[in-house]
Formats: sequence, C-alpha cells, structure tokens
Amino acid sequence: MYYLSKELYFPAVETSSPEGIVAVGGDLSPERLLLAYNSGIFPWFEDDEPILWWSPPERMVLFFEDLKISKSMRNLILKQKYKVTFNTAFREVVLNCKKIARNDQAGTWITDNMVEAYCKLHELGTAKSVEVWENDELVGGLYGIDLGHIFCGESMFSKVSNASKIAFIALAKQLEFANYKLLDCQVYNPHLESLGCVEIEREDFLEILKL
Repeated sequence: MYYLSKELYFPAVETSSPEGIVAVGGDLSPERLLLAYNSGIFPWFEDDEPILWWSPPERMVLFFEDLKISKSMRNLILKQKYKVTFNTAFREVVLNCKKIARNDQAGTWITDNMVEAYCKLHELGTAKSVEVWENDELVGGLYGIDLGHIFCGESMFSKVSNASKIAFIALAKQLEFANYKLLDCQVYNPHLESLGCVEIEREDFLEILKL
C-alpha cells in the first residue's frame, strides 16, 4: 500500500490493490483532488478512516447514446412538475447527499472535510451541481467534478421519487450537447444500470480520460 506524503503525487493506478485502492493518506487540497481526477482516481473513505484513493478495475460510466429514459420518466419530465437548475445551490446539494439515508449504507462517506473541499472546488469552477426543485423546495440533485470532456459524478440524492433520475438525465443531456466523452459514475449500482450505465475496464476509461 502506498502512503502519500506532502508531495503532490499519486502512484500509477496499475499498482493498486485488487479492489482498486491506489494510495492512502495525503490531503483534500484542490490541487491534489484535481490531480486525482485527472489521473482516474477519486477519494472514498469513512469518517474514522484515513483518506483512501481509488481507481477500481471496472469503471461505471454512461455513454450518452445508451441513456435509458423509461416511458414513465418521459411523461414525468413532460409534465414539468419539477424545475431543474445548474450550479445554483452547490453546498445545499452536497449537504443533502451527505445526510440522505441510503438503503445500502450504514452511514455517509461524505465527511465534513470533504464538504469543504468540494465547495472550494466549486468556488474554483471545477465542482458543479444539478438541482431539482418542487416549487421552491430542493427535492433532488447531484454534484461532481467537471474535467471539460468528462464529468465525474460524485453523489446524488432524492427527497421525492425519481428526483435524482431527473437530475441525472438533465446532466446527461447537457453533457451530450456539449460533446463530452462520457459521464463517469465510478462504481456499479443497480440504479445507475437502470439509466443505461455500464462497466468498462479501467484501461479503457483511462484511454478516454487522456483524449
């Protein structure tokens, strides 16, 4: 296991553990986070753990032509019950992702330090959010890192049924229009699969990242 020092450096992702841990430690400075994402690496750890940096052997991604929008979702979007905005409530989105209950997790991996780190990246124009509103209430959204040709999704939340799907679809449509290569979703879950995401090999992801 590689332990990071103050030096701004990550080892090659090919040296990671079988599950995809590249390194341990370091910090969540904007410079280190941007180096990580541009190297195909992201932080993921619990509050009582050291910082763990991951590049899993399989990467969950969305190629925009594969986006799945069910008939019921299309009808819901057409009703315009919800309003979608971009980058109007970044901190609120992150805090909702932090506190929302998840069936497959005992707690949250979004620590207080991570909240501040990503808010700093938002101030620098790199971290961005999508918000879903019902009247004036924030009921869903997501946030992630914008690399200019790939958007690295970090987390999403829903307070009402399908709100996170609406945010995801809106983001995918915007990125496709802007000629992004793909939407990075990091690791598999069935919710993402239902939207058309697939797993690809790490090597293939890194090749696209270099384009």
